[in-house]
Amino acid sequence: MTTSDPKGIFGCRGIDISFGGRPVLKDVGLHVANHEVLGLVGPNGAGKTSLFEVLCGRYTASAGQVWLGDDDITGLAVHTRARKGLARTYQSPVVPSAMRVAEVFRAARFSHKPYLTRFDAEWGCHLAHFHVSWDTIAGSLDTFDRRKLLLACLLMRKPKVLLLDEPASGLINSEIDELDLIIRRLVDEYAIGAILIEHRLELLSAIADRTVVLDLGEVIATGTPREVFDDPRVHAAYFEEPAHA
Repeated sequence: MTTSDPKGIFGCRGIDISFGGRPVLKDVGLHVANHEVLGLVGPNGAGKTSLFEVLCGRYTASAGQVWLGDDDITGLAVHTRARKGLARTYQSPVVPSAMRVAEVFRAARFSHKPYLTRFDAEWGCHLAHFHVSWDTIAGSLDTFDRRKLLLACLLMRKPKVLLLDEPASGLINSEIDELDLIIRRLVDEYAIGAILIEHRLELLSAIADRTVVLDLGEVIATGTPREVFDDPRVHAAYFEEPAHA
């Protein structure tokens, strides 16, 4: 029996997780399709990063299912999910600081079979707008070039889905404009899905096909960015400042 949702290549349903007896995610479900960018937003503490940890396999949910294509990957380890095509970036663009860019790409190309060529790495650089000398020390790169390097390296895994945790963090407006073009090009070029956690609403409004809003561990709205950002429940949870006594 297939376990995939007909609406998406990747997703989850019924996810529950608690820490120290405190519910963090409650019956959370979402999905993303090929060629689709899904935004994931919510106030601090809403459970966004915890959901990413469940999706990539670092956290084990007490209930629910995660699928990729026709496979139930709920019980699989992080590295096994990566081999099946799940790729993730983190809020801080940490790179091997002492390695040269060429060495970073070599490690990415030989991370698992089938091994890719230098030409694949060069094409990944082109798609990610990463244009620096391969002799450059990775630790000397600025924030945006570090993010580009990590994206290009993820392409060496032939991903089916990208999980991007606040990819615009630390970037200026012109870089955010370039980033949304890069993400859209990757999604279209490789016919993959992408899920973005992002607080920069201008990025989501420009790039996301749909947006899911979490509050206190629950999904409170799903729809286009305009639909969810106009939702009174979203304004109450995410945009409005609490009243002061």
